[in-house]
Amino acid sequence: MKEVIIAGVLFAVAAALFILSFRSFKGKGFLFNNAYIYASKEERDSMNKKPHYRQTAICFLLIGIIFVLNGIEMLLKTDWLFIAVIAVAVIAVIYAIVSSVKTEK
Repeated sequence: MKEVIIAGVLFAVAAALFILSFRSFKGKGFLFNNAYIYASKEERDSMNKKPHYRQTAICFLLIGIIFVLNGIEMLLKTDWLFIAVIAVAVIAVIYAIVSSVKTEK
C-alpha cells in the first residue's frame, strides 16, 4: 500500500512538471531559468525569452519523465527501469549544460 501512495505522489509531481513544461513551451507563465532570474530588470525587458522558455520546457519535460519512470518502477518493482531513469537524468544534465552554453553565445 505504501508503494501505491508513493507512486501516486510521484505521478502527481510528474503531472505538475508536465504542466509547467507545456506552459513553458507556449511561452507563458513565470520563466524558471537562472539567466532570467538573475538578470537585472533592464536585462529582463530586453532579453529574448524564447530560447530560455524552450530550455526550461525541455528540462521540466525530462524531469517529469524521470518522475514517471520512478513511479512505474515503484509499482512494478523492476530493477532494470532504474537504468532508464539514470539515462534520462544524464541526458537532462547534458542538455542543460550544452543548451546553457549555446544560449549564452
